[in-house]
Amino acid sequence: MRTVRPLAIAAVGVMCVAGLFAARPSSVQAQSAVTDKDGLIPLQILGMNDFHGNIEPPAGSSGRVGSVDAGGAEYLATHLANARQGKPYSVTVAAGDNIGASPLLSGLFHDEPAVESLMDMGLDIAAVGNHEFDEGSDELLRIQRGGCHPKDGCKVRPYGGATFEYLSTNVVDKKSRLPLLASSSIRNYGGVRVAFLGLTLKDTPSIVSPGGVRSLDFLDEADAINAEVKRLKSQWSNLNAFVVLIHEGGLPTGGINECPGISGPINDIVKKMTKDVDLVVSGHTHSAYVCKIDGVPVSSSLAFSRLYADIDTRLSPVTNDFVSIKIENKIVTRDVAKNVTQTNIISRWKAASAPLANRIVGSIPADVTRTANPAGESAAGDLIADSQLFATKDKANGGAQIAFMNPGGIRTDFIFKQSSGGEKDGDVTFGEAFSVQPFGNNLMTMTVTGANIKEILEQQFDNPSPGASRILQVSEGFEYTYDKAGAKGSRVVSMSLNGKAIEPTATYRVTANNFVADGGDLFAAFTKGTDRLGGVVDTDALEAYLLSSESKKDSVGKVGTRIKTK
Repeated sequence: MRTVRPLAIAAVGVMCVAGLFAARPSSVQAQSAVTDKDGLIPLQILGMNDFHGNIEPPAGSSGRVGSVDAGGAEYLATHLANARQGKPYSVTVAAGDNIGASPLLSGLFHDEPAVESLMDMGLDIAAVGNHEFDEGSDELLRIQRGGCHPKDGCKVRPYGGATFEYLSTNVVDKKSRLPLLASSSIRNYGGVRVAFLGLTLKDTPSIVSPGGVRSLDFLDEADAINAEVKRLKSQWSNLNAFVVLIHEGGLPTGGINECPGISGPINDIVKKMTKDVDLVVSGHTHSAYVCKIDGVPVSSSLAFSRLYADIDTRLSPVTNDFVSIKIENKIVTRDVAKNVTQTNIISRWKAASAPLANRIVGSIPADVTRTANPAGESAAGDLIADSQLFATKDKANGGAQIAFMNPGGIRTDFIFKQSSGGEKDGDVTFGEAFSVQPFGNNLMTMTVTGANIKEILEQQFDNPSPGASRILQVSEGFEYTYDKAGAKGSRVVSMSLNGKAIEPTATYRVTANNFVADGGDLFAAFTKGTDRLGGVVDTDALEAYLLSSESKKDSVGKVGTRIKTK
């Protein structure tokens, strides 16, 4: 049985935002408060983060916690329903990136399948993550409020919008200074009000396409928290319980319920927050931890539906505040019964996706694989890097001269004789291309110096996982030689662009996907790039390249000699 959802009141600042969805009243209104033996009100908070549209069980290492297979909406829904059993008050929250960078099944339909799945499993409140802005702020508003996609329409059925509340405490319109969505949500549990605040990392504009957020300001997270708490306390008497959902996080060491040596932005944010904040549910770094930072409980639950945080709290009807908070990250194991409704959601969208997934996006003359030569260069890496340069070399699209591709982002091979939808040998379908690059990363073009490029390449060898390749794939025209036996910081012995040596003080325009551009895979030197310009999604770049005459000139499927080793 679904537990009580109390009255929700969306707070949007001093003025109402035109067109904002109305607060949804609970199906069960005021009742006598349920208390424990100590007269306290038990509130269960179930937290998750970085779902990324993974309605099907994620594959490979993305679908495991240690050696345990984990994740998938059919199993998560069952675990959440089981956790709610016997709980008089329960609320389910998410710390952002519910959508975006999603697998094919959800991404094909602008993540409407993921929204449907999350609604059915009982999500109540969510922070807005950076990936919620992948298609721009107008699309995020459509996801919240409903309506057909402006370009693709309603391909399966009318889209009614998310019934859970997206909160954006620190995202405001540049002109009006009003929040894009509700800035907070106040819920009543047994007579005690609890305020929820939702925040997006302030660096979002640097990791999404600029055009989609050009009209918005992303305020400092802690400053926005403190201002909103102050505003709410001035408007609501006896409001003392505050929960922050924030799409920003940290990098710990240790197990899923530990927090030794956590580093990252979440530390500074929590330390700057007002002491009125009682609990922080975080995300973004795809990490798992249960911490106390400056005395505040902080959780994060990996990504892709593999974990959820079961947060047991007690509220005092006297002080109207939290008395105790206990957090445990729990694994979404696949040894429970599948939720039937989730199974039906997946089946319906899979049937709808087949014709789109089978669309021909180009052709290849032979297998194009991830198999690397002794220097670490692969045919698939060459192809993808060339496609990214092709998409961003025009001045209007970034003026790129070099493109880099991280090998970890190439998830499978292009197979000449593969047929997923009855296509002829050599044809590449959208579904096949998406399987090679399933993350939906946007391209990012930036200015770096020659010295920066060398630093980026040197970081290939700072490898924390022995045996794992981190050799960056590069576009045609750029060549480099390295000596792995050299001293740290001096392994790259030469670099050239179109036969001319790279000069340390000269500047160059380079392209990488937004994951790497933001320092992913430990390539921190990319973050030194300036004059950043966001671009198209990587699969769109690949499709455009495969359909171009330029790709026909290249030796697609053959490994070149762009990367050499001594």
